[in-house]
Order: sequence, then structure tokens, then C-alpha cells
Amino acid sequence: MKKILFLLFIPLFIYSCKKDDTVTAEEQAAIDKGIIQKYIKDHNLIADSTTSGLYYVIADSGIGTTYPNLNSYLYVYYKGYLTDGSIFDQNTAGQPLQIFLNQTIAGWKEGIPKIKKKGKIKLLIPSALGYGSTVQTDIPANSVLIFDVELDNF
Repeated sequence: MKKILFLLFIPLFIYSCKKDDTVTAEEQAAIDKGIIQKYIKDHNLIADSTTSGLYYVIADSGIGTTYPNLNSYLYVYYKGYLTDGSIFDQNTAGQPLQIFLNQTIAGWKEGIPKIKKKGKIKLLIPSALGYGSTVQTDIPANSVLIFDVELDNF
């Protein structure tokens, strides 16, 4: 009987001693900010930021006078990669992605309206504006995402 009780307490003991690896949203935001700022420094970028934590570099503001909105149907060329340079997604060569802006991640919803038709932008997206703690194919949980985007048309 003592052996059974002992065996029952082992998992409880191990579980109670396990470190809690849960990170709060505020802690993750601070981690992401540090990663993004290091990337900016390491790549000699001059970036602007928003209150949500999105960083961006406008390479070309585009042409015309109108900017896309959430209901805009976009034609975009893009490359998405992690801070280590590994590419996780990009459009098929020569074929723009066609999508409504409101069907994209929050980082795109906030960043792409900063450029006009034919504009180019680099988006440095904290995890909360990307996929958060959800694991995606080729994207670990809580990843900072970087996108080079060219807005062909909308």
C-alpha cells in the first residue's frame, strides 16, 4: 500500500515542482520588441512604429492619392520570413496574392494601409499581430514575423 501511495505522489510531486513557463501578453510584447529592435539595429534599418508594437520601413510610398482600407481587394507580392532569415511563405513568382485586406493577419491590416499602389514596405510584426502562440507550418509559436510587401494594386 505504501508503494502505491508513493507511486501516486511521484507525478504530483514532479508536476508541482515544474516551472511555470507561461508568459503574459505584456511579457511577450516586451520580448518581441527586443527581438525587433535588435533586428533593426543589426540590419541598419530606420523604422517607424505604432502603439500596437508594429514596426515598419517604407521603401516606396507608392503612387496616387488613395490608400487601401480593410475592405480593399489587394494584389500583393510578398515574402515572409523569420528573424533568422528562414522564409516561411511567399507568393508564387510572377503571381500576386489576391486577398481582401480584412482576411489577413493584424500586422498586415495595420501596415499595408501605410502605402499606396506600387508601394513597398517592410513589416516587422510582433507575435500578437501575427499568429500569437499558435504554431503554424514553419512558424513557431510567438514568432516575430517579417514581411517584404509590394502593393501591386487594390
